[in-house]
Parts: sequence; structure tokens; C-alpha cells
Amino acid sequence: MTMTSADPISFKVDALFRATDANSDGVIEWNDLGRIVDRYLTAYKIDRNDRKAYALLAAYQMYWLELLRHAHGQDRLSSEQYHAATRALVVDTSRMNMVEGLPHAVFDIIDTDGDNTISRAEFAKHLDVWGLGSPTSGEVFARLDTDGDGEISRHEFIRAVREFYYAPDLDSPGSVFFGALPRV
Repeated sequence: MTMTSADPISFKVDALFRATDANSDGVIEWNDLGRIVDRYLTAYKIDRNDRKAYALLAAYQMYWLELLRHAHGQDRLSSEQYHAATRALVVDTSRMNMVEGLPHAVFDIIDTDGDNTISRAEFAKHLDVWGLGSPTSGEVFARLDTDGDGEISRHEFIRAVREFYYAPDLDSPGSVFFGALPRV
């Protein structure tokens, strides 16, 4: 069940939950996160033995272990458990700063040419990985490209992830990472 609240951060975490729940069974398990890793490797044609693949897998494994720690050992997280664990995880930097570490690993996958920026084509694959490839991908790209130079820099990408988790403004560029959000 999706959490209903007037809290904008909850709307964002709801969108992330829906995008992460790959088999739409209403819970998040390691298999859901493993599928995301597999989709990235397939979409970007990265061999499992590539250092980028190892880094992405390690980042998602750490993310999962930290979610479990904040969910008090549950290995299947309902929407409510996922919300609570995610909210706790993003403010707890005692072990892994999920808002910094995982996005850097994802950025390195998306940036296929290694120029430290993400092009429109590279970003379109990212949206496809999450099942968000749509006619609005150009709009999402434009919102994340805050300086308007036609590319998403590492700084813009990480800043948008921070906004996703911390900014209560549903109109912030980072709010669009996992689809359109409902309005309060």
C-alpha cells in the first residue's frame, strides 16, 4: 500500500518505491535491486566483470544492507517499512552516505563516454532502466540540466539526488527522478 501524506518527501519516496518494486508485488526485496543493477548493465552494455559493474553492484548491496539495518532486519520491505528505512538511511551517514555513494556509481554507469557529463542519449537509457522512458524524458533532462549547457554534470546529477531526498519542493529538479509526483 502506498503511503498517503501531505509530506512532499513521502511523495518522492512513494515514487521511488514504485519504480524499485520491479515485480509490483508491493514489497522491496534484494531481487528488486538486483534487477535494477542488471537493467543498468544490459542497457549500457557493461560486462559484469567491468569495474563499473562491480562498483554499481557493491553500492546497491551496501544500500540494501543499510536499508535492512534501518528496517530492523526485515528482508522484505513493505511501503511503510521502506519509507521508514529510507528516511532513516538518508540522514544516517555513520556507515554509508547513500545520497552520495550510490549516485556516483550510477553516474559512472550512465556516463558511457567518460567525459564526466551525461548527454541526452545517455540519460534516456537511464530513464529506460527505471521504466520511465517517455515523451517527457526531454523535459526531465532539461530540468536536471540546471545550467542549460545541454549536459548533466556530475555536480548537477548529485545535487538533484540530494534534492530528491531532502528538498520539500516538489518543483525542484531532483523531484522528477522517478516520475511525475502527485500534488498536495
